[in-house]
Amino acid sequence: MADKINLIIDGKQISVDAGTSILDAAKQNGIYIPTLCHDDIVKVYGACGLCVVEGEGMPKLMRSCSQKAAEGMVINTSSQRVVQARKVALELIMSAHEGDCKAPCSLACPAGTDCQGYVGLIANGEYDEALKLIKEKIPMPASIGRVCPHPCEKACRRGLVEEPINIAGLKAFAADIDLKSENQYIPQMEKETGKKVNIIGGGPAGLTAAYFLRLKGHDVNIYDMMPNMGGMLRYGIPEYRLPKKVVDKEVELIQNLGVKMHNNVKLGKDISIDELRKNSDALVLAVGAWKSSPMRVQGEDSQGVYGGIDFLRNVVLGNKVEIGEKVAVCGGGNTAMDACRTAVRLGAKEVYIIYRRTRNEMPAEDIEIKEAEEEGVVFKFLTNPAEILSKDGKVCGIKLQKMMLGEPDASGRRKPVEIEGEFEEIELDSVIMAIGQKLDSFGLDNIEMTSRNNILADENSFRTNLDGVFAIGDATNKGASIAIEAVGEGGRAAIAIDAYLNGIDINIRKPYYSERNVTAETLKDKEKIAREIVPQLEADERKDNFTEVVKGYSCEQAEKEAKRCLECGCREYFKCKLLNIANLYDIDPDRFAGEKPTNYDGKDANEFIVRNTDKCILCGLCVRSCKEVMNISAIGLLSRGFKTDVSPAFKLPLNETDCNNCGLCVKLCPTGALTERNTMDKQVPLNEKYVDTTCNVCEKNCSITLAYYGNKIIRVIPNDETSRNCHLGREKLIEEVIKLK
Repeated sequence: MADKINLIIDGKQISVDAGTSILDAAKQNGIYIPTLCHDDIVKVYGACGLCVVEGEGMPKLMRSCSQKAAEGMVINTSSQRVVQARKVALELIMSAHEGDCKAPCSLACPAGTDCQGYVGLIANGEYDEALKLIKEKIPMPASIGRVCPHPCEKACRRGLVEEPINIAGLKAFAADIDLKSENQYIPQMEKETGKKVNIIGGGPAGLTAAYFLRLKGHDVNIYDMMPNMGGMLRYGIPEYRLPKKVVDKEVELIQNLGVKMHNNVKLGKDISIDELRKNSDALVLAVGAWKSSPMRVQGEDSQGVYGGIDFLRNVVLGNKVEIGEKVAVCGGGNTAMDACRTAVRLGAKEVYIIYRRTRNEMPAEDIEIKEAEEEGVVFKFLTNPAEILSKDGKVCGIKLQKMMLGEPDASGRRKPVEIEGEFEEIELDSVIMAIGQKLDSFGLDNIEMTSRNNILADENSFRTNLDGVFAIGDATNKGASIAIEAVGEGGRAAIAIDAYLNGIDINIRKPYYSERNVTAETLKDKEKIAREIVPQLEADERKDNFTEVVKGYSCEQAEKEAKRCLECGCREYFKCKLLNIANLYDIDPDRFAGEKPTNYDGKDANEFIVRNTDKCILCGLCVRSCKEVMNISAIGLLSRGFKTDVSPAFKLPLNETDCNNCGLCVKLCPTGALTERNTMDKQVPLNEKYVDTTCNVCEKNCSITLAYYGNKIIRVIPNDETSRNCHLGREKLIEEVIKLK
């Protein structure tokens, strides 16, 4: 029996065999010490410097992978000094690590949706799995997919080749298939907690928070002032863009989880914050921004002047809105586009958009502008309302100040400047002001507000000044934004509220991700493939009715469009040790910013293994496992210092080395610098099969995966430590597998 020694690690008295490293001693006793360059099957190397610990009475930090435990040692694995050393080590590693953890589209999505993931699943025809992945972040994807201004697509690198992937359209495609199914996807719910959450507001923020809190097992009630749930998705977006039956179906799915919904309940009239606080464990304010912003021009109190949000809401409610035949809509955003196109459908003969900048500066989506023009809307650029003209108290026209563009303002857009003495008048029957919206603060007693009269809420925890009261969505901080922003806040708030209900203090800070610098030049060799056009109604078919304009993709079109994806994000994202460890610490790699490796061109690979040396952190695991375990040495360390590179001898392709494609280097790589080639890639025949079997070559059973083409076995991949340690050789493994088969 081995001699035992006693030591203390992080205040825990432990006993281990003599000769045990501090790293192993900690691991055996459930104490985590990070490391990137260590694995039990290879010799100790100590390259990454992350496993350092502090010993009481010792002047220097020790590398726990190589330092043996000694009798009476007192070790601290997370002292301030240790944490600082690990942060510096990580910052140095990340400063030379060139790669995308997540695809730019996913990073740009305010809800954090795995866009690349569900686009890839759709490309493979796995629609159900795509929908499940989407619903991890968005509970109403059919609605959001129709109306989202898709910041994901603006970040899509396919746009550097020709056109971005239609990510929003693919989201709606997968969601529509689920809604039409007899068995809609119902996510797994956790057991009931007995905790109750009240939510005021049934818009995208409130519904999202309700969805995720209910999945956590909490009792959730939503109170909303309108006749039906949906908020601005229902009352702020026209039927031709988002049919209300779609909203109904998605709200019903949330209700079927057990979320209790109460409509026609007005805050400050029917219920109060104090009342809802008393009968719940947490209260969420998701009241939205339901007031149209005024233009503050003479005559805006005339009959026939409408706020953009008020106008759209009345149309959805079926209330008669007298707009006449000549209508002007003031504004350049998507609400202005919705208002002008709705006016066309209500029978207006002349519809104008009044916008003080040019088309290039308009925040509205290009497709919305284009379709409005097709429907006959006239755009009056570089004009601004100076006065709304009236006769007998009713709108009869508008006086427009002509403008020119000056220097850029805080938003980055060139500031419109008045051209002195130059005006234009237009005869009108009504004016719709679509220049913004704001919070109606009625009933929000004792809630601390910002200088802009929005609810003040912590941007990470979503807490207000009242204990147990949280606030999300358009009513908070910066004010109204796009629906996907509200969805994102609803999801993150649910995490914070669940932690609060469980007495856990968490910090929902933005995670760290490595991002690669990619230009059009980088992608110049990519094949140009035109974006799949979504079928939709022509202008003459749509402008006199509220039928949904976009018809959506067919399965064939959706898969074809999804296959255009460049798959920017790292395939090893979910198991990347480097990323996981980096997010344990608040790191700033830019402190050591310098020249990054740019060797990767996609050609440094063979038919089974992809090598991206730009992601390599020189941990040496691939080199050591190849030499020490497989006894091959197909790859090694070349050059020295900052020029060190992991590569086959003489920079040969892997196919020209002794590499036997065992896959051990791929399994051990902590960063995604080595990955298995996607079986959907053209270079790998699609009839490749992977079969789990058992090999009895050595004394112990080895779990391996067998890859073959037809009857020809071409690859044996070890799955566990026992099989990785098998030194009897690949040939004997193959022989034994053939016998078993």
